[in-house]
Amino acid sequence: MKHPSFFVAATGQHVGKTTTCLGLVSGLMKRSKSVGFLKPIGQEHVEIDTGIHVDKDVVLFKDHFQLKEKEEVMSPVLFPRGFTRDFIDGKVSAEKLAEKILASYQMIREKNKSIVVEGTGHVGVGSIVQLSNAKVASLLGLDMILVASGGLGSSFDALSVNKALCDQHNVKIAGVILNRVHNDKREMILSYMERALKPLDIPILGCIPFDPFLSNPTMQDFELLFKATLLSGEEHHMRHFRHMRLVATSLKNYRELILPNQLVITPANREDILLATLTKHWDVKIANPNEDLSVGMILTGNVPPRQTIIEALKKANIPMLYAPVSSYKAMEMITSYTVKIRKEDKEKILEAVELVETHIDFDKLAASLQG
Repeated sequence: MKHPSFFVAATGQHVGKTTTCLGLVSGLMKRSKSVGFLKPIGQEHVEIDTGIHVDKDVVLFKDHFQLKEKEEVMSPVLFPRGFTRDFIDGKVSAEKLAEKILASYQMIREKNKSIVVEGTGHVGVGSIVQLSNAKVASLLGLDMILVASGGLGSSFDALSVNKALCDQHNVKIAGVILNRVHNDKREMILSYMERALKPLDIPILGCIPFDPFLSNPTMQDFELLFKATLLSGEEHHMRHFRHMRLVATSLKNYRELILPNQLVITPANREDILLATLTKHWDVKIANPNEDLSVGMILTGNVPPRQTIIEALKKANIPMLYAPVSSYKAMEMITSYTVKIRKEDKEKILEAVELVETHIDFDKLAASLQG
């Protein structure tokens, strides 16, 4: 297999571009001695130990793959709040930004056979500062891989719109990776999408199944969502849940349906529910000290939980946070929340890598990039 470098963009928001890039980098590392990663333009940034701000995905990739390059090289340009206005006001130069991106790419290129360049959002993101993903791919002389959602009509429409901008910048689309494809529709979507893309000479390089676990929030996600911190069970920030339950029922009904690995959302003044959960937790522990009910709790309402309840949950080591909203509002916020993979979520990273890597045809990818 040759050593390809390419640009990855998505057809829209929340399609799974970063997850796909994790699998691409992992797969390439098994086929090449050295693989680099570049996020030319970042929108969501974090502060690292040296005090500088870099794109959060760069931190994730450097940590997981033990990449040697400095974070600031892999994340040359950030779009902080107010950046667009500064550009329009003439305070920022597109030429200088392009120079920074090109310099970073060349530095990474000197040390690596392959580079995965992750764009920001869809192909047109960044156009207002004259640095769309298509423009950056053209600047770096790279073919484009597009990540699309696992539908048919809407996915093809989105692909067509993104292809038009790539054509405008003479960027070849080397292939499409379909993400979050439901198993019962896999064969149908693959068949029709391949036929739809054939006149455009764009191959499908991968078809990644839908995995609900990758969309499951952790307690840390809930802390960010509700701008709250855990009041108990602090060591379980990264706990995931198979079940989510809004409790607005009688104690009798609740007792009959307490499940392991369940997130319970209930008003903080429903102490009957809280005590029933604690009782079930200790029943499991007494029966088998090595087992755990592995529940989590989001307590809601205008009145916070009493200190005695917090202490009892601390003793049981059950992760709990308090959100001063109604239970229904909390549920609404959770269902509309988009989960992003973070470097601390090792379990989710490993599952994403395995899932994506095993559903991409790397030989087909290499052949398409050479064509």
